[in-house]
Amino acid sequence: MTIPLPLTPVTLTGRLVRLEPLSHDHHDRLIDAASDGQMWDRWYTSVPRPEGMAAEIDRRLALQDAGTMQPFTTVRVTDDVVLGMTTFMDIDPSVPRVEIGSTWNRESTHGTGTNAESKLLMLTHTFEVWQVEAVRFRTHKMNLQSRAAIERLGAELEGILRADSIDAQGVVRDTAQYSIVARTWPMVRANLQHRLRHRVG
Repeated sequence: MTIPLPLTPVTLTGRLVRLEPLSHDHHDRLIDAASDGQMWDRWYTSVPRPEGMAAEIDRRLALQDAGTMQPFTTVRVTDDVVLGMTTFMDIDPSVPRVEIGSTWNRESTHGTGTNAESKLLMLTHTFEVWQVEAVRFRTHKMNLQSRAAIERLGAELEGILRADSIDAQGVVRDTAQYSIVARTWPMVRANLQHRLRHRVG
């Protein structure tokens, strides 16, 4: 099977996190998540401020309606606390290829394994259900925390896209682009499963 369009809502559930289809019902809890560490207060990211959360939900849902994004809210399984947002985006069924991005999580969960498990759930869905050829990850060249997390997944740096876009501050951004391809997925899956068994990052 390939990427089915139009996309239908799907919930992906692991031991630590549940990825629920994004909805406005998550609005207040997403504000609480973003306020944990004031996640918007980093010049190299685009985490929405509290007053902009509703507009960001609208934006992501509009892209879902257009067939180019499938947005999720990340929820901790043990207590139903909302941790953040993530998406399948830049969806191209012709290859097929997809990007995992527009991801952020509350600061207090960094390094707890929740992000690793959400990536395992998403990568398993893309490679084993949608049978994609490649999954891309892109982040600001200067977002060293995000780049390190992507590299820990086993994604390979394809290169730096110079003057790729305009960032949240209105500054021209260089983008680091990474990918995982179908032939390396079994190795990446084994690495993530090992990390989660030992709760490493």
